[in-house]
Amino acid sequence: MSKTSEETGEASYILGIDGGGSKCRAILVSADGKELLGQGIAGPGNPVRGMDAAISSILDATRQALQSAGLAESAMADLVVGAGLAGVNLPQFYTLFRQWDHPFAEFHLTSDLHIACLGAHSGLDGGVIIIGTGSCGQVRSGDRVAEVGGHGFPHGDNGSGAWMGLQMLREVLLSMDRITPDTRLTQALLESCQCQDQVGLAQYFTDATPALYARHAPLVFEWAERGDACAQAIVDEAAMHISNMTYRLLEYDPARIALSGGLAGNIRPFLADDVQPRLCEPQAAPEWGAVWFAHQSTSEGARACDAL
Repeated sequence: MSKTSEETGEASYILGIDGGGSKCRAILVSADGKELLGQGIAGPGNPVRGMDAAISSILDATRQALQSAGLAESAMADLVVGAGLAGVNLPQFYTLFRQWDHPFAEFHLTSDLHIACLGAHSGLDGGVIIIGTGSCGQVRSGDRVAEVGGHGFPHGDNGSGAWMGLQMLREVLLSMDRITPDTRLTQALLESCQCQDQVGLAQYFTDATPALYARHAPLVFEWAERGDACAQAIVDEAAMHISNMTYRLLEYDPARIALSGGLAGNIRPFLADDVQPRLCEPQAAPEWGAVWFAHQSTSEGARACDAL
């Protein structure tokens, strides 16, 4: 049995967590951050949609990572955790998580955007744009840090999966009411939601979370590729929003800008012609950025309150 970090004075394991609007991913690595030992995935990790749900997702993903590494749940006490969570850019949710009586040896907190940028460039300067359930961007150049987007859905997150799902629902309802032309998205959405009519769709999306809207975003890309004009218009507008975010980050002249997130591959071909050559693939996933962040925070004796 391994000793706890309190007994040895150093971390036994590092856990990197990427808590997004749809999924919470965790990776367990050796204390030096080099050996992948286990992985886990759970539900949304965004506290804006509920602290209890976010905490539950973090713990669930952690248990899975420990189990896949052949470790007992009690090993949580040995973990130095780096967690990048959507929503903690908002001070009230950052404060709530800082007050959490967590079961880990250490818990270092920052935003999902921060760990995505760290992972994308292996801790070096650069920019990143995330397009998944939400959308946001960050650039780091020396002492300068700038962010764009990440204001939350529905008032923000333009061009994101949630935004696209909402636009599709609006257009489908207009089409079903014979206000706008027919679109193949109508039948696709009805089948996806197992609904019969407008009333069924309205009921299905009552109190819908961003993750639920985002779940249907791939339908928009599918039907845009198959020539549906309505779907293509939604994709074009989403691409315009992401291109505009990229232009903003390029004002800081970063060496690289990575496109990350679950819909990055879908949206990239539709971005502006002068944007696409400026984008690169992330060098590592955000959860590896969380590992790097945890290791840096521990080695420098930093505290999570200094991360954002």
